[in-house]
Amino acid sequence: MQMLSRASSAMATFPPSRVRSGFCMWPNARQLCFRKGILYGFMRLFSTPLKTLRVASRSIRVGRFCSVASMSSSLQIELIPCLRDNYAYLLHDVNTGTVGVVDPSEAVPIIDALSRKNINLTYILNTHHHYDHTGGNEELKARYGAKVIGSGIDKERIPGIDIYLNDGDKWMFAGHEVHVMDTPGHTRGHISFYFPGSKAIFTGDTLFSLSCGKLFEGTPEQMQSSLTKIMSLPDETSIYCGHEYTLSNSKFALSIEPGNKELQSYAAHVASLRSKGMPTIPTTLKTEKATNPFLRTSSAEIRRVLKIADTADDAEALGVIRQAKDNF
Repeated sequence: MQMLSRASSAMATFPPSRVRSGFCMWPNARQLCFRKGILYGFMRLFSTPLKTLRVASRSIRVGRFCSVASMSSSLQIELIPCLRDNYAYLLHDVNTGTVGVVDPSEAVPIIDALSRKNINLTYILNTHHHYDHTGGNEELKARYGAKVIGSGIDKERIPGIDIYLNDGDKWMFAGHEVHVMDTPGHTRGHISFYFPGSKAIFTGDTLFSLSCGKLFEGTPEQMQSSLTKIMSLPDETSIYCGHEYTLSNSKFALSIEPGNKELQSYAAHVASLRSKGMPTIPTTLKTEKATNPFLRTSSAEIRRVLKIADTADDAEALGVIRQAKDNF
């Protein structure tokens, strides 16, 4: 088992608790040496095939270098397919050996990835309580002693939860500050994890590439507010969502905004990737703003095709678009 930093070790034994809004745990951890992270990034760049992403016990050919989210960061992000179309994400801080997984729907693919890398699991991060995002929690926690992190609103519905966070909380994953954002709509307790240093956000089932989550427990107004929060982030932010839905989403998006040239180009790119069995995730916020109909509620073409009144606000428009998508 790899040694953890003093900050990481302390966090690993942190008792079940709620972190107060705005309170940043272990603030000095941010002062870890990033020079080492930069050096590691260049070493990875020149020693690893740029178009290979190891996933569980197999390789998936990808169109870009996905293992390291940011060359100025020591955080590796690895995509792990689960179930039929779910994605979990393995987070590995190479400076400290701290390891996390986001939304493990099942344990076996995560265990395979950890065994292949010969690393332990420190944290389990859940965006929401649905079983296809938490199904692996208890087995992974029992095997590795990992701490489960989730929403304070959903603390009664997330298996094995140890640390619960709420909107505006700042938590430290090794030397990486994590901003917690309430993003309800799909479920009432849905949260997203934003890593500003790595320019990455884990959106679960709130924001997909070319779509948003179904409104199981929330309202169009809540989903609109959640998406507006995410849209306020920098355009270069990488979006890591919970499912590989992009190809089917592209067909709906084209049906209601066929004149969108950027959407046409992106849809063709998505079709090419999927024909080769390659993932379409991560996407970027810039791409989604230009192509995702749920971020384009003011589009005149979308409103005309779906007969949305000019006087309808963005939340009303989103509700109409969501209903059309549900019936597509």
